[in-house]
Amino acid sequence: MTSYKLVMPEHTNQFGFLFGGYLLQWIDETAWMAASLDFPGRRFVTIGMNHVEFRRSAHGGAMLRLEITPFHQGTTSITYHAQVFSREMGTDIDVEIFVTEITFVNVNHEGHKCPITP
Repeated sequence: MTSYKLVMPEHTNQFGFLFGGYLLQWIDETAWMAASLDFPGRRFVTIGMNHVEFRRSAHGGAMLRLEITPFHQGTTSITYHAQVFSREMGTDIDVEIFVTEITFVNVNHEGHKCPITP
């Protein structure tokens, strides 16, 4: 799944750089949508990201491309590989700024993990 975000002024700190928390939120949201589309009717909740290290910054006005691909499926969980690329205004160069794996677990109505496939 591919998603795009525009870094707006409300997403930046006093120096004009993207706050990391917004990026983590966008990855979580996009990966959850990928899991929900891949496994309709399942109830996924985020249980973790394997590594959080911001490799490069993104400035206000940058266009971000989030690439989410399946990485590993267990009995009750699914992990996606997430890559984020930034394209600054006026350029045609995409720069990788963040990479992680994000894992979701399938839960029942009581919040207990359960198999993804019946």
